[in-house]
This record gives sequence, C-alpha cells and structure tokens, in this order.
Amino acid sequence: MAKTQARTGWRSYATDPLPPILETALACFVEHGYHGTTIRAVAARAELSVPGLYYHYPSKQALLVALVSHAMDDLWERSTQALEEAGGDVRQRLDVLVECLVLFHAHRRDLAFIASSEIRSLTGEARTTYIGARDRQQRLMDQVVEDGVAEGVFTTAYPREVSRAIVTMCTGVSQWYRAEGEHSPQQLAERYRAMTRMTVGARTD
Repeated sequence: MAKTQARTGWRSYATDPLPPILETALACFVEHGYHGTTIRAVAARAELSVPGLYYHYPSKQALLVALVSHAMDDLWERSTQALEEAGGDVRQRLDVLVECLVLFHAHRRDLAFIASSEIRSLTGEARTTYIGARDRQQRLMDQVVEDGVAEGVFTTAYPREVSRAIVTMCTGVSQWYRAEGEHSPQQLAERYRAMTRMTVGARTD
C-alpha cells in the first residue's frame, strides 16, 4: 500500500487496493454488521468454499482485523504525506490534515465506517493495536493545534478538546456522506477547512 500511495499521492483515490476477499467481507459487514455476517455468507459472495476462504483468512475476526489495519495504515500514510507537503506553516498543516481526513472518510466511506463502528468487535491484541493506531492518528492533530496555539496563530483556549472535536467532525463524514449528494469530497473538504479555522480561532493577519 505504501509504495502505491507514494506513486499516486495522498489526494488520489483512483484505485482501491483492497483484495477481492476483503472487498466482499467489507460489503457484508456494511450490510449486515460484523456479528450479523457469517463466514459462509462471505465465502458464498466471494464465490469460494468455506475451506477456500479459511485458506486466506483463518476466521471472521481475521477479516475484520485485516480491514481495520488497512484503513488505519492507509490513513496514516496519507496524513503523514499531507503534513510533509505542508511544511512548517501551521495554518497549512491544519488545512491539509483536515482535507486528508475528510477526503479519506468520503472516498473510503464504507471502510472508514467499519473501522470505527466495529471496534467493539475487535478482541485481544487486535483491539489494543487498533486503539494505539487511532491514538497515534489523533496525536497528529493534537500537535498541529498545540503548535498553532504556542505560536499565537490559533487563539482557542482549549486546544486538546478542539483537536478531538475536529477529528470527530471529520471522521463523522463516513456516517452520512453519499457520492450522489450535493458536494464532492473536495468541496466538502474546503468547507471543513473553513469551519476548522473558525474552531481553532485562526488569526487572519
């Protein structure tokens, strides 16, 4: 994934690199939920036998872990590329990080939704790993907002709470966005950038 992403850029969603079995599992989880989906249903939809599916993924939990891991790795790679592109300007860093989050949760709506909503279904080490990846992602925004406040560029008195609110707002796009709706992902990202600047109290001078 990282090599493909490096070639296409963090704003590009021209291709979806999910393997066919995971695409099928994702569709089943979106339609019926993790607990409402059976391995037999995934196998049938993927035109595989149950043993054939188990050859690739030994359990339903393994399918979910693979989907969640893919989502978090993809978002992290895109986010770090966006911040690298922005350089040291904290306003620009905020803008691109918000844009990245909104684009991801609009273009990868189903994947992002399952990664967020089915955390309750992850068990053991997989759950711990996911929480660590989620917290690492959150710290990117925390750092940008904290830096902006320290530099006097952002005026919010509540940087940590504002950071969490921004991320929650952006990730919530996966719950309601529809491609046939009023705005394209890019248009939505532009609106969210404007709302976020107001939220952090960005100075315009």
